[in-house]
Amino acid sequence: MSSGRTGALTRLQLLGALLLFPLSPARGNPPEARMQITSSSFTHQGAIPAKYTCEGSDTSPPLAWTGLHASAKSIALIVDDPDAPDPKAPRMTWVHWVLYDVPSSASSLAEGASKSLPAGTREGVNDWKRTGYGGPCPPIGRHRYFFKLYALDTVLPDLAKPTKADLLKAMEGHIVGTAELVGTYQKGEK
Repeated sequence: MSSGRTGALTRLQLLGALLLFPLSPARGNPPEARMQITSSSFTHQGAIPAKYTCEGSDTSPPLAWTGLHASAKSIALIVDDPDAPDPKAPRMTWVHWVLYDVPSSASSLAEGASKSLPAGTREGVNDWKRTGYGGPCPPIGRHRYFFKLYALDTVLPDLAKPTKADLLKAMEGHIVGTAELVGTYQKGEK
């Protein structure tokens, strides 16, 4: 095969690749990172240590997040258990923690942060009808606990201690990113 023909094939292959994979409109800017939420105390789908439950000190676990969307102005966090009361026959989702207006400059909540939240953060009510974190306390079986993080393109107004449903309604049309961490817990496992 002659070098002229090889060069023509290479140009055709390059042209084909450009048609299949066009240049990004951002001209070389990397795509926005995907949001992630993690805890240094348990892995995704892993067991939540007893100290963060009703069998321990019932303090909130450390949480950290990355990949917050550039347009985010605030963050919301909802922690709930869809397996209540029995994971074999769930009848409701039990809400453990509701936070909103967490500053977008924050990238974590330290262990026990429910007692000392970042400035500007507002709290909603959990299913114990109080603000603050209420740790896992399943009556039977191993339950899943969903730590759901929402990046919002606005700072929400004071919603006067909203329920999870009230907060979800207020966030409609403002969510620019989400992330989820799931932990599990069963009583009697230290």
